[in-house]
Amino acid sequence: MTSATYDVVVVGGGIHGVGIAQAVAAAGYRILLIEQTALASGTSGRSSKLIHGGLRYLETAQLRLVHESLRERAVLLALAPDLVRRVPFHIPIYRDTVRRPWKVGVGLSLYALLGGLAPDTKFARVPHNAWADLDGLRTNGLQTVWRYYDAQTDDAALTRAVMRSAIELGAELACPAEFVAATRLNEGYRIAYREAGEEKERFCRALVNAAGPWVDLVAQRVTPAPRRFAIDLVQGTHIILPGHLTQGVYYLEAPWDHRAIFVMPWYDRTLVGTTESPYTGDPAFVHPLPEELVYLQKTVRHYFPERNLDIVDSFSGLRVLPLGSSRPFRRPRETIFLRDTFDPVCYIAIYGGKLTGYRATGARVVRLVRGVLPQVSPVADTARIPLVPD
Repeated sequence: MTSATYDVVVVGGGIHGVGIAQAVAAAGYRILLIEQTALASGTSGRSSKLIHGGLRYLETAQLRLVHESLRERAVLLALAPDLVRRVPFHIPIYRDTVRRPWKVGVGLSLYALLGGLAPDTKFARVPHNAWADLDGLRTNGLQTVWRYYDAQTDDAALTRAVMRSAIELGAELACPAEFVAATRLNEGYRIAYREAGEEKERFCRALVNAAGPWVDLVAQRVTPAPRRFAIDLVQGTHIILPGHLTQGVYYLEAPWDHRAIFVMPWYDRTLVGTTESPYTGDPAFVHPLPEELVYLQKTVRHYFPERNLDIVDSFSGLRVLPLGSSRPFRRPRETIFLRDTFDPVCYIAIYGGKLTGYRATGARVVRLVRGVLPQVSPVADTARIPLVPD
């Protein structure tokens, strides 16, 4: 068994784990990231592929989250032009749509204001004479189509790019590697993991649990047992359909329950999602449910009656949300940081979080661990490091 010492060890190679690795390495600390399967193999490779401010979160008054996300969107558009691209989004309003044109207009105005009234926050109504160009969108009963701009990405490719940046800054990666256990000692955590059939031992001052849906399973392997945050796992399913969209993304209201559904261009196909289904059990076994596939197909048929609904592929991911009895949509989506500090030792668990906000998550973790780490000089600023695809 070999051993080495790090300032920070992170468990989990999703977007937040690699974002933490990049931020910690940029701050000048030694960091190791342990990922059990492959980077972005969980939720970070099964998202809606959007880098967005979260327009729909205005309905639940999550203004701080929207403001942060719009700021981060602007940063990523500048840092990763080959990975994050600005695309038009369309919100069609029909006679029977619950959200009326004026309400959506007010929301877009607030969205622009929270985005600092930057050029990327401009919005307008699509002229009536241009409706026929909207990829076969149903026009019967259509009253208004709002167009605004957000961004789209390949989530797995973005995750890999951030990890490459972290490695260039000095971070180390163990992948695939199974996290076995962590034991708190007087001066830090003793970490055990298995890589390429070899049991390895590492020491660190700060341990960060960024395992996403596996967050509680990782916590069970930490001694003494850390505090936990009560959560629900909520399954979100996407389907991929034949045919390409030429005009951008469509932000639709599912007529069955008024949830937000996105219909998006995805390479030469069409990506549709997502659902919200309670999930229990091993996160590794999450898979699309038949009723979810039908729900998404019915929504597409309602708005695009001429499109081919044969499913080319489908996938499911898991959201980590605060435990509650309300519908998942109504629950907060801000990242939750649960910290246990035993001077000079620190354990941090990350719950939830959005793809768009991974840099903010990394910056927050750096602030939280600094109290137990030696003072060092930063080596880089993640807001200035370009990100490039594979």
